[in-house]
Amino acid sequence: MNGGSHEHGADGAGMTRRQLIRHAGWFGGAVVLSVAAGEVISHVAHDHDATATADPGALRFVQVSDSHIGFTGPANTDVTASFGHAVDRINSLGFRPDFVMHTGDLTHLSTPAQFDQVKQMLSTVRAERVFVVPGEHDSVGDGGRAYLRTFGANTAGDGWYSFDTHGVHFLALVNTLSLEKLGHLGTEQIDFVRRDLAAVKPDTPVVVFSHIPLFAMYPQWGWSTDDALQVINMLRRFSSVTCLNGHVHQLFTKTEGNITFHSATTTAYPLPAPGRAPAPTPQVLPARQLEDALGIRTVTYREGDQALAVKEERLT
Repeated sequence: MNGGSHEHGADGAGMTRRQLIRHAGWFGGAVVLSVAAGEVISHVAHDHDATATADPGALRFVQVSDSHIGFTGPANTDVTASFGHAVDRINSLGFRPDFVMHTGDLTHLSTPAQFDQVKQMLSTVRAERVFVVPGEHDSVGDGGRAYLRTFGANTAGDGWYSFDTHGVHFLALVNTLSLEKLGHLGTEQIDFVRRDLAAVKPDTPVVVFSHIPLFAMYPQWGWSTDDALQVINMLRRFSSVTCLNGHVHQLFTKTEGNITFHSATTTAYPLPAPGRAPAPTPQVLPARQLEDALGIRTVTYREGDQALAVKEERLT
């Protein structure tokens, strides 16, 4: 991708002192990111912060990701309880979200029982609507067919779709079905995006959901989408674009021109930072540190603005 970029990882390694100060408290759920004019400006939020107490007409939604229902291992011995805690956190935010989006790896092994369990748990979320996109763990062994049977209603192709609310256009993409490439959209889906965006005005804020990042975060681990540039180029004509993904189990922000990418944390278990381990295997942490590493994300948007306020909420 062309143009200057800004990248911020979830930890302080490699950051300048100024960057570290700006991002202190990231996992404390108290950092608000205002996305405007291609620049990410972060500050520690307070109870009186305007972004924390949004006006009734604002769009407010929640992103949750990587619940991995069915996982067993020392990195989290009860992922179901952790996901239940995330649902409770959503239901106690103090407002009813316009929608909740789960950005993939709902299950760990794509079994019918795991999909049924996730669907039942999501049904207890107090929100106007609940949306999902699949992760690669939701396609194990069957190319995503079990996922589509459970969550594929009102979607196109392999599960992609779009919708509009509060003056924002949303795209929900599927980039997890080509396990050999692990991060691939395909011609049919790219054509869908082209047709879908053709009628959207350039001053309309656009939010794109996917499981795997649409930027090259760390291709060696499959943390990229090989044909995403075709979609990114279509998004460059819009004044404000925010891409929200899961998959990497950690917070990470990258800004390129008018497009800001936010990777979300998980409700299951952390993964190592890029290049810090031989492979992206689940990390075992002391109990308290595990709780601090898990969380959800709330997003607020006021129609007419060119900014989305993104706030991280840890599960502790």
